[in-house]
Amino acid sequence: MLHPRELELSGDALASLTQILAIMNDEVLRAENVAPRWEIETLLDLEYRLGVTIGIDDVGPPPEGSRTVVLGIDDVALLLDGMAFTEIFSAELPWFELVQWTTEFVTGELRRYWTDDEWRAWSAR
Repeated sequence: MLHPRELELSGDALASLTQILAIMNDEVLRAENVAPRWEIETLLDLEYRLGVTIGIDDVGPPPEGSRTVVLGIDDVALLLDGMAFTEIFSAELPWFELVQWTTEFVTGELRRYWTDDEWRAWSAR
């Protein structure tokens, strides 16, 4: 984990990230359209640190309250990859504009924990 930060996630935010992880897990298990750094072990570790279980926590109502989790810039970059993937494959859906808005909002919320310089350094690796 690179540049770890404590993030306070609402139940809705946690539910959204859990859904993204579930989509990523599905793609890894089908071995289709998989980004090279989407490894099942990495996704399982992220599930564990978020305190969720895919298949159980990715359906139903979001958890109440908020949860503090420790994520690194690499974790967030991975989640943002998953969001971008979801957005691309949602282009033909009638609610695509909502998917775009959600992606932009969540990206801003997650990226704010690291400076622009840290993001540039991460991207340059």
